[in-house]
Amino acid sequence: MDPVGFEVLACSSDGCARVGRLHTPHGQLDTPVFFPVGTYAAVRGVTPEELEDVGVQGILANTYHLYLRPGEDVIARLGGLHGFMGWKRPILTDSGGFQLHSLDHLCRRSEEGVHFKSPFGGSEHFLSPERCIEVQEALGADLIVTLDEFEPIPVDAGAADEARVRGLLERTLRWAQRGRAAQRRPDQLLFGIVQGGGFEKLRAESAERTRALGFRAFAIGGLGLGETPGHRAALLEAALDPLPAAEPRYLMGLGTPHDLIEAVARGVDLFDCVLPTRHGRHGAVFTHSGRLNLRNARFREDPEPVDSECECSVCARYSRAYLRHLIISSEMLGPRLLTLHNLAFYMRLLESAREAIRKDRFSYWRTGWLSRYGGDEFGDERSGGSSAATHSAA
Repeated sequence: MDPVGFEVLACSSDGCARVGRLHTPHGQLDTPVFFPVGTYAAVRGVTPEELEDVGVQGILANTYHLYLRPGEDVIARLGGLHGFMGWKRPILTDSGGFQLHSLDHLCRRSEEGVHFKSPFGGSEHFLSPERCIEVQEALGADLIVTLDEFEPIPVDAGAADEARVRGLLERTLRWAQRGRAAQRRPDQLLFGIVQGGGFEKLRAESAERTRALGFRAFAIGGLGLGETPGHRAALLEAALDPLPAAEPRYLMGLGTPHDLIEAVARGVDLFDCVLPTRHGRHGAVFTHSGRLNLRNARFREDPEPVDSECECSVCARYSRAYLRHLIISSEMLGPRLLTLHNLAFYMRLLESAREAIRKDRFSYWRTGWLSRYGGDEFGDERSGGSSAATHSAA
């Protein structure tokens, strides 16, 4: 039997939103699924047992950071990521491409790969498409991705931008081919990455050509980096249309509730983002009525739970006033509890989406959920929630 595989179990009546099951050596994933980010092989401040309790199916760990500290060889000797961190469920690792992009001042790129200096002392390193796969195989994740190259999407892109993006697209395809040829472990599902910047035709071409390379799973990268929500939706549709319906699609690094719901509506199966964990550490919580900033003075004596419709242990036990007190007092329990609530909220959000798809009520559910959720106290998430910052360390 194939150690990794994907099956579509149900589709919405329009044929786009779907429920699936992704089989891995460390258990199955019911999709659409959200992966919290555990940059350093840990979701910050939360234990594996707590993650399991709120319904987390899998997590993402960062190849770049784990390659630098403690090193993939150390992790391999200690049982791979699963043994090293005590997590028994599926793990996804990224390629390190986004971190190299965000630390571009420390990098020198060529066709061979990326030479870079470590931000933790300045030591010299080199990451090629082949080395990227080698590191991820040593880490032992269930789902891995190829090395890619991209840049932020300019507001007013012109011919020069298109020519430059095409160059990045072509190199990403060449690196994808090299990465796929370098793979040795059949128990890891390798995702090819679709790029193309802010150009719909390049997105479609990238998807078609990545598919032609023979990948069995596809990631959509480089979004949430400057485009408007409407433009993002058009780019996502252009990238998804050429991809095979029978294979999993992964939207990299985006994760507001709006992002998730709109991407599920277009046929995305997997997500990762730092948003729920990062916001929780800074006092922001997700509710069915929008996102709240518990640092605000109006919550000082609020006896209500974070979200009256949430069934998580945090909402069952603690008031907004108490949680605000913990955050204002810099008590470490506060960020932990808000992180747990936010993760429980995200797990329930996608559980509800899966249920609506199975009952062929997704369109109705989507409209109702988004109309209730509205904006938030930090500004409208639909226009500013997915930025480059959401892709960085959790």
